[in-house]
Formats: sequence, structure tokens, C-alpha cells
Amino acid sequence: MQAPTTPILSIILVNYKTPHLIVDCLHSVEKHTSGLSYEVLVVNNDPDPSGQAVVLNAFPNTRWIEMGYNAGFSRANNRGIAESKGRLILLLNSDTLLIDNVLKRCADLLDNRPEVAAVGPMQITRDGQVHTEAYDGFSQLRRYFYIVPGSGFFKTLLHRLLPDNHYTDPNEVDWLIGSFIMTRRETIQKAGMLDDNFFMYAEDVEWCYRLGKQGKMLLLRDAFYIHLEYGSSTDYQERKVTHINRFKPQMHVSNLLWVRKQYGVGAYLILILHYLTLIPVIFGWKIGVNLLKLRAPFSELENQREFARHVGIFLRFFWKTVFNQKGFYKI
Repeated sequence: MQAPTTPILSIILVNYKTPHLIVDCLHSVEKHTSGLSYEVLVVNNDPDPSGQAVVLNAFPNTRWIEMGYNAGFSRANNRGIAESKGRLILLLNSDTLLIDNVLKRCADLLDNRPEVAAVGPMQITRDGQVHTEAYDGFSQLRRYFYIVPGSGFFKTLLHRLLPDNHYTDPNEVDWLIGSFIMTRRETIQKAGMLDDNFFMYAEDVEWCYRLGKQGKMLLLRDAFYIHLEYGSSTDYQERKVTHINRFKPQMHVSNLLWVRKQYGVGAYLILILHYLTLIPVIFGWKIGVNLLKLRAPFSELENQREFARHVGIFLRFFWKTVFNQKGFYKI
């Protein structure tokens, strides 16, 4: 691994129970990166000390930074940014693999196009498919937060109320996935660091909103990297997802915080009211279905109870979010 005194690029990875994934990631960086000096900083959120030896034995030039607790994505990356030396900064997830010299391509683009604030490539999933359905627009994401029928009147209404932004450059988007965001240090100095109120999820969306005020956000649709996703999670495959229980609670607490910060208290309150209104609707609907099918009226309500439980978790952060209070929005 290259270890120049003043690297062009600082690569920042966060470790939480993923040291072996980090080693695989860094092997791919080493194999596919040329013509670009870089340093690697691993910020450790994991209380288990064994990961340090795993990474440093494989890549001794890596700079290992201890947070001392599970600080989440924003705080750990901010620490890495603060201690990095490169004029370009890359936030790279531990569960990613490079397949070509995409780092050099992105770095050259930032050097040659000052109107661009940040850049990233397309994801290839663990199944080997290009992740073309990944959200890259603010309104796309906001529409997903409304639990309504996916077609017909409600779909048309949501698109009318929350229309997409359209750009002349086919690569320009609203935001980039936080697993690979490359930007300039000077852009971060103008836009600010990641918001450390966020524990996990949505911090990349909120940050890209501020980065986007400094220039274009580009998603290179002919450049790729592999993103395994949920590298530190053991339940991503086992978790049952339904139409009404589509959100992990931690993910949606962060999503609601993003909506509050970017779109104001009114947009946040509308979503909360939407979820509160849904509780009697989904219970009443299921009870009615049970009666029509001559079943016990209060049978098979697990999905509805789970939704009500999730809303209860959202409400634990209600007043903090309404008043946009400083804190750590961690469940």
C-alpha cells in the first residue's frame, strides 16, 4: 500500500465488526488503484480490540483511529476527515470492493471539473446485479416514506406533490450513497462535516444536500464498485419486510430527522400524522378482513402490532426532532 507524506486522496473506512471485510476491501483498493497516491484511515467503532490486529497485520501502513465507543457513521467519518491529510476525501464502506481504477477516475474528474462537488460510481450488489433501483433523488426517498397503495391515485398524487428534480446532465443527481462519496477537502470546509446528530442512515442524504449547494453531485453511470451491503448486520436476510413494516426503526428515526432538517417541521409533522392515522386504519382493515373470512376478529394482527411498535419508537424522538435539538439519535 502506498504511504506518501502528503497523499492526494484520503480513504476513510469505519470499522464495526467488519475487520475481515476491510482487509478484502483494501486488497481490492491496492489491486485496482494506480496513478494516485492515497492514505487509508480506519476509524474503529467496535469495542472488540481484535479487529486492529487483523487489519494492521495485512496493511501495516493503515492509520487506525479509536473512537472508544460505537459512534455511528457520522461521528466516525468526521474524526477520520479531521485527521486525514489528502486534498481529496473518500468515504468508503467496509463492505465494498473495487473492480477497476475507479478512484483515479473520480479523482481526475474532481481535479478537472471545478463545478462538481462530489462524485461516486454505480453499485453492483452482492448478487452481481447493477443496483439501478437505488434512490438518487430526494423526492424519490420522501415518497417512499408514505405508506399508501403503490399505484393509481395515491401514486399520482405523491408524484405531483413531491416531483423529482431534473438535470440536463444525465449523471447529475440529488445525492450519492454514503458507501462511496468522493469530494474535496475544500468543499467539506464550505459545506460542513457530516451532522453528528445522526447515528446511522440518512446522514449521507443530509450531507449531500449541503455538498450539493457547492456544486454538482455526479453519479457515474458507467463506473462501478461492488457493495455487499449490511456488512456488520446479521439480520439483513432474516428480517421480514412487509408493505407497512418496510423501515428498520433506526433507519427511519434518522430519515425523519433528515426530513425535519432539510424540509422543516411541517414536513416532519405530516409524516408523523400519517403514521398515527395509519394505526387505526390498518387494524380496522385487518379486523374487517378477518370477519369477512369468518376468522376470529383479532387474529393475525402481528404485522399491525409491529407497525404500532415502530411508530412508538419514532415518537420517542418526537420532541427532540420537532425542536431540532442536538443529541445522538440512536435507538
